[in-house]
Amino acid sequence: MTRVLVVDDQTVVRDGLVLLLGLLPGIDVVGSAADGEEAVRLVEEHDPEVVLMDLRMPRVDGVEATRRIKAAHPAVQIVVLTTYSDDESVFAALQAGARGYLTKDAGAEEIARAIAAVRDGAAQLDPSVQRRLVDALAAGGQPQRRRKGDLPDGLTQREAEVLSLIAEGKSNAEIARELFITEATVKTHINNLFAKAGLRDRAQAVTYAYRNGLASPE
Repeated sequence: MTRVLVVDDQTVVRDGLVLLLGLLPGIDVVGSAADGEEAVRLVEEHDPEVVLMDLRMPRVDGVEATRRIKAAHPAVQIVVLTTYSDDESVFAALQAGARGYLTKDAGAEEIARAIAAVRDGAAQLDPSVQRRLVDALAAGGQPQRRRKGDLPDGLTQREAEVLSLIAEGKSNAEIARELFITEATVKTHINNLFAKAGLRDRAQAVTYAYRNGLASPE
């Protein structure tokens, strides 16, 4: 039996997935979470082999939750199941450590195959996602919204995005809306990037962003 944790902020979707997976042979649903923060906690409590992860959720989004889970529990495999299949969402999830990526129109058999594949160490991507990944690699790398290349002081791509938006004068609420994350997640990213870069306030962050090519003058 493969131990699976279901993560989705919509109660109807979450309960439906729990019911669906519970009917599939070889799958044991050990719990369900309504956001990424709860998912991280339940992984610690229930030790699933596979997490079926939504992306856009309150408090902690699916990308950040995936990153935290993989950092603390490398053996746990993540399959993203989301309505979003844009390039930025795909690459963010895969960079965070997801091994599977499906859209929510996937059928029960496809979800079951993805769970089995990642449990056995393989990857399972929606065909359209796989094509775009191959196209991006053939073109010389992934599309990035901002600066290419190495980021300073160990910043993640998401932290660099938040920093760039700070340099544009955006508030935490505006950053959250633009990146489809919660204000709490924005604050977490800001705290992390301030710690990494040795910054005390937003004024220093703006200077740092311009100095390191993470913001452009108007």
